[in-house]
Amino acid sequence: GATLSGVLTAPVAGFSDALPVCLFVMILGGFLGIITETGALDAGIAALVHKLKGNELVLIPILMFIFSIGGTTYGMCEETVPFYLLLAATMVAAGFDSLTGAAVVLLGAGCGVLGSTVNPFAVGVAVDAMRGIGYDPNQAIIIVLGCILWLTTLAISIVFVMRYAKKVKEDKGSTFLSLQEQQDMMNEWGMKESEVEGAEGDAVANAKMTGRQKASLVVFALTFVIMIVSFIPWTDLGVDFFNLGATSEEVTTTVTGEELTTTFDDANDGATVTTLATPVEATSVEEVQTSPAWSSFLTGVPLGGWYFDEASTWFLLMALIIGIIGGVSESRFVKAFINGAADMMSVVLIIALARSITVLMGQTGLDMWILNNAAAALTGMSAIIFAPLSFLLYVLLSFLIPSSSGMATVSIPIMGGLAQHLNFSVETMIMIYSAGNGLVNLFTPTSGAIMGGLALAKIEYTTWLKFGAKLFV
Repeated sequence: GATLSGVLTAPVAGFSDALPVCLFVMILGGFLGIITETGALDAGIAALVHKLKGNELVLIPILMFIFSIGGTTYGMCEETVPFYLLLAATMVAAGFDSLTGAAVVLLGAGCGVLGSTVNPFAVGVAVDAMRGIGYDPNQAIIIVLGCILWLTTLAISIVFVMRYAKKVKEDKGSTFLSLQEQQDMMNEWGMKESEVEGAEGDAVANAKMTGRQKASLVVFALTFVIMIVSFIPWTDLGVDFFNLGATSEEVTTTVTGEELTTTFDDANDGATVTTLATPVEATSVEEVQTSPAWSSFLTGVPLGGWYFDEASTWFLLMALIIGIIGGVSESRFVKAFINGAADMMSVVLIIALARSITVLMGQTGLDMWILNNAAAALTGMSAIIFAPLSFLLYVLLSFLIPSSSGMATVSIPIMGGLAQHLNFSVETMIMIYSAGNGLVNLFTPTSGAIMGGLALAKIEYTTWLKFGAKLFV
């Protein structure tokens, strides 16, 4: 049950829980502060928009398709946060609004996750959960269903975003943004008078970049490429390239009964005192790495196994390198980095608060209570009723558990087991979970990545809901 102390400590527990993400977002802010300080990003965006003159709409389907590939293959979600800023700036420069930029990222990656094909955090965990109860799902069926879901939802979303972007370009008044948000957008990303002339063709010199800025942009792009490569779980996909050179050996240690009881009691915070009736001796076998993989020389973890701590290390390092390439002095570097990180503080707090709701749900067990009761109620229904009701159940549960892997771990043994028991297709059940969870993750306020991304793009949550409501329905 929920205790007062549990409710009061939830925000702090949420922060502790989301610490790696929060730190990553702050370091990312500093990194973006440095690239902005070099002037390379603005110059790069201006040059891109200049090249696309008249064909800016082409950006939308291309970028949404790229993000969706990230979504369907490895569940690109938290990693999209940095792109909200970049795309808000790019879309405003191209004559659309910041909402178009946010939609490209969120709907692009989101439709990919909704139709997960090999995404280890959704489908992977779900298949694993079913194997845990002795059933081996057919991955080929899952991939086909995933492709259908992914490509149909993506096509609808692309048409939706392009129509909106076109309307905004022709008539600025048709934007969904409030006056305050439009003001924020223009303050943040509005083009200066001289740049507008440059776009018109008078002062084209503005679109020229210095050698340092070009080099900074190349390194900037490389940073993101490596980040994406490092997050994709290559070994799960059967690619061992980044793990080459890693060797390990088995080490066997003897454990006494006394050590076993002490460890057990410590795990229970000393609340138990365990004694053994007879002397016990056990052996523990663990694999110890003797030489690291070649791609782990920077963070100690090979590419493909990275998470937020490694990504933070990487962005911190690249911020320093871009600062050197861009010729940013020491004092300017520190100031730009701190200001960039400070800009992210609101995002960090939003992510932590979103996480605290999940922590609270786990503590109170509300999620499991809903799940067990719903599963009992669904027993004995025909497939035509069972499927849509399961989908609605996943939509409801996804507000409580936004994490796709957390949701799969908790629910698939129950719902997948139920489908198997009723002789329905377990693979379809896994995709019902992926679609329900994926749909809610396009707009749930308990997702740190969404709330953080919208905060970066200077868009109110209610504005996002108004904009997307038609599409979500």
